[in-house]
Amino acid sequence: MAKKILVRSFQDVLSALGTQHFDVAPASQGSRGAFQVRKYGCAAEIAQAKDGSVELIAKPGWLLNGQIARLVDKGYQKFLKTSTLEIPATADALKAIHTFSEELKQASGGTSLFNESLGTTSDRYVYDRVAGRE
Repeated sequence: MAKKILVRSFQDVLSALGTQHFDVAPASQGSRGAFQVRKYGCAAEIAQAKDGSVELIAKPGWLLNGQIARLVDKGYQKFLKTSTLEIPATADALKAIHTFSEELKQASGGTSLFNESLGTTSDRYVYDRVAGRE
């Protein structure tokens, strides 16, 4: 028998995030009505979708100087990158991003994918050994 998918309303998700010790505040920039969700030194931005559910505006990432850093995989190491800064990712930061992402998905009723539940996935893959190759 097929599973029935429960779509949570935006207000229900905000309440659930508050009870699970997420810091929820209006987003400082970007689209109106967006909220920044923080926990474990990580953050993501969510907003209400047209159907009343949750829409992810900014993917989960580590907070660096108030910006949500993207995870970049350069083959030999992962880096946390903002518009102004790039630093090597530590094991603690990767674990925090992974835990934050999974808890956010669970609270918002999002789909948890097998490959993402194994560990942290990068936003971008840049391997220097294939640069310039056709």
